[in-house]
This record gives sequence, C-alpha cells and structure tokens, in this order.
Amino acid sequence: MYDVAERSGVSIATVSRVYRNPDSVRDKTRERVLAAARELGYVPSGNARGLASRSTGVLGLCFPDLSDPDTETEAAAADADDDHAFMLYSDQIIRGMERAARRHGYALLIAASLKGGPESLVAKVAGRVDGFAVLSRTVPTEDLDVISRRLPVVMLAGPRENDELDHLDHIEVANADGQRELTRHLVEDHGLRRLVFVGGEERSPDAQARFLGYQEACREAGLPVREEPDLRAEMMTQAEGARAADQLLDRADAAGPAPDAMLFANDQMAIGALHALERRGVRVPDDIAVTGFDGIPLSRLVRPALTTVRQPMRQLGEEAVELLVRRLGAEREREPVDLMLPVSVVRRASCGCGGGGGGGGG
Repeated sequence: MYDVAERSGVSIATVSRVYRNPDSVRDKTRERVLAAARELGYVPSGNARGLASRSTGVLGLCFPDLSDPDTETEAAAADADDDHAFMLYSDQIIRGMERAARRHGYALLIAASLKGGPESLVAKVAGRVDGFAVLSRTVPTEDLDVISRRLPVVMLAGPRENDELDHLDHIEVANADGQRELTRHLVEDHGLRRLVFVGGEERSPDAQARFLGYQEACREAGLPVREEPDLRAEMMTQAEGARAADQLLDRADAAGPAPDAMLFANDQMAIGALHALERRGVRVPDDIAVTGFDGIPLSRLVRPALTTVRQPMRQLGEEAVELLVRRLGAEREREPVDLMLPVSVVRRASCGCGGGGGGGGG
C-alpha cells in the first residue's frame, strides 16, 4: 500500500478509500491509484486489514444445495444466450446479497450445504466473516446460538424457528398470503373445484406456509381440506414434480376423475409436471391447470408459461446485507428486526390466463 501511494502520488488513506469506499474518491484519482496498483501487482490483504480493524470485510451466506440439473438444462435450451434463465431461488438471493455487499464495500463468502452438510461448513465460514446470513433450517440451532454470540446473524425465509433464536434478525416472504391468493384465483376466477397440492418436505418452513395458505383458501371456498398435502416431494426438483404428476394421474385413473388443477410448492416441480402431462397427452390448462411458486425466470420461458407467485428473492438478499451492515455499525445493540416481504401472483397461460394456453410443457 505504501508503494502504491508513492507511485500514484496520494496518501495511504486515499489508497485505502479506493478499495474500501471507491465512490468517495474522485474518478481521476481512483484510476491513478488502480493503475499504480496494477503495475505493482498490489492486492489488498484481507488478513492484514482484519488484524488492524478486527474485521474481515466479508459477509457470509449459508444455504442448502438447491441445484436442479433438469432446470439448468432446460434453461440452456430455452434461451442459451440468457444467463438469467439459469437462476434458481438461491441464485437470486446470492445476486441480491452480492449487489448490496458491493455497495457497502464487502465481499461475499458462500457456503452451500453439499456433501458433509452445512454443519461441517458453518464454523469455518463464521470464522472468516463479519456477519452471517443463513437460510432457515440450514444450520442447527445450537450452532447458530454459538455463532450469534460473536457476530450478527440474519435468518432468511420461513417463520421464526424457536425462542432460542428470537434475538436474531429475521426476514421472510408472505408465503401463505401468496398461495392463498393464487388458490382463490383458480377457484373464483376459473371455477376450478378439484384441486390437489404437492408440497415439499415437512422441514421446509416455506413449503409448509404455502400449504397453509392453500388450506385457508379451500376452507373459505367450502372445498375439502386435507390435513397433509396430496403428495410431498423431498427434493422439490423437476424430476420430483414429474413423478408427482404421474402419481396423481395414476391415482385418478384408479379412483375417480382427474383434478382440475395441480398446485406445486415451487416452480421447479411445476415445470417438471408440465413435461409429464404433455408426455401423457394431457392438455394444460384445458384439461388440468398447473401453478408454481417462486417466480424463477424459467417459469415464463416454458410453454405454456407458468402461473406462479413471484417472491422478491433478490430483495431478500439485499435486505439481509442491509441488516448485517446496520448491526455492524451504529445499530449494533438495537432490538431484533422482523421483516415480511410481499409477494405477487403472476397469471399466465398454465391456468388459462395470459392468452392461449393449450398444449404441453415443452
């Protein structure tokens, strides 16, 4: 840093500001400093900075592995030049966190719970970051309790898990509200009565909240209300959605009429169901309507385009960073924050809205 300052003719403090808060330095000065750094091969040392300030300049994110090879393959086929088409739920959260972290001068360290699980990663990540965002039920409560004693932690998605984590900031989206509104739309606007719901694993708070919204809408409409989803899919992937659609059709063949609509707890499953229904010659939405939840980019690219509930995934990531930065700054001792982000129903062809809808899910 001393060498860069001397080469560019500025103070050491100015060099530091170029890397910590570049917008605070005039363009010409910033370019002169960066040019000198390139010539000298200078890279800021996070370790050295941490020794001086007891901070790392890094925020962490831990989430379960939510990848889906079928969705990635289909996104590539649907629009090979659009990287945005590949993005799933966790990708959007990461994008939002990256954008906000960069704005505040932080880097982002990501830990996905691949083989070995998040338990084997969380301690390592927590030791390298100033603050930590965790998707609900990704990390054991006892681990989070230990981590949160020495750095701020924000919980993302799902309702608060238990009293032991009441001291943490928490952000969720209005899952139940969105699913309730979507179900009402199918019943009131399309006159559909035989509905089935495909949920996720019981440990998923988001999937459970969506099923709750579905139950409430069915109750209001005087429809039968099941205590459990008609089917559960552990992985919530396209393959699981296709399997669920096949099972529901086979069940109908054996026991009565097919459903008017299949509601899935996320878009990936709903897209898989579209393919299964097309394969079996079932027309969507003419024979069966199909809906999802999340609003991933691929939901508008499949045919028929998928009716879904769009949740603000990038905003979820951005708000997490804002809360962490506030905790690291002047508001370190404030009361825990609870944020509920709104969702919106997107009406498309797979339920009979938004233009022509016949055909399969190709």
